[in-house]
Amino acid sequence: MEVHLVDGTYELFRHYYGSAAGGRGSPSGRAATRGVLTTVVALLEEGATHVGVATDHVIESFRNELWPGYKTGEKVPAELAGQFTPLEVALESLGVVVWPMVELEADDALASAAAVASADERVERVFICTPDKDLGQCVIGQRVVQVDRRRELVIDESGVLAKFGVRPRSIPDWLALVGDAADGFPGIKGWGKRSASAVLARYEHLEAIPARAADWDPETSREVGRAERLATELARTRELADLFKVLATLRVDPGLVGSVDQLAWHGPNSDFGVVAGGLGAPVLVERANAVAAR
Repeated sequence: MEVHLVDGTYELFRHYYGSAAGGRGSPSGRAATRGVLTTVVALLEEGATHVGVATDHVIESFRNELWPGYKTGEKVPAELAGQFTPLEVALESLGVVVWPMVELEADDALASAAAVASADERVERVFICTPDKDLGQCVIGQRVVQVDRRRELVIDESGVLAKFGVRPRSIPDWLALVGDAADGFPGIKGWGKRSASAVLARYEHLEAIPARAADWDPETSREVGRAERLATELARTRELADLFKVLATLRVDPGLVGSVDQLAWHGPNSDFGVVAGGLGAPVLVERANAVAAR
């Protein structure tokens, strides 16, 4: 059994802005929803049997209470923001499990589902379908991997290491130091990707980094080159770094998912024809029914 977990928010944004980039004029909300639905049907056609899709039903979460600069939906076009509910309805009519997130985020739902699936002995592999760097922390060897379907890339643990210079378990620490502009927190002054990778490759987590540069591993200090300045800044802003790590750490709540068996796809619901037709994609009904009939 293989499990496919889809970042519905990423896909919705991708198809929304892609509808204009593809030469079809202004971005279209309906085109975005249709695009995500087409992507999921294609996934089923490729052989996916257990599928879950997570969406940010409300583009805010508990993290906004912790950091005032954390991302919100304020700058999201109204037409795009208004597509989350239609997308969730469309996916449910397709017969796919959907997690519309409010207090937590879509990434948290994906992390929760990945944890549940990877703990099930029947599951051979878990595919997290998103290029979002936050999800790199969920990668486990070649058993739980990320998939960038647009670029046709599969990112396993060695891929995370090659991209970030740290292993998956250190991704929240790396983001805390470097910052994440997409999520709205700046990281620690003076710390860049190279220095964060070098130090965390040695110490793995913020808590393990010595407060004084004099106590750093000599080889790490030489590689970084600015050990004294970096150590001083981290010591001065340790509470802030710890907060950023909390923001970057995905919440795992197995109760969101239940059993892997609940992700099994058994075909579209009776109202899928009406929903797909309303989106201008009646061909998806034929395609979904063909998969279900296999």
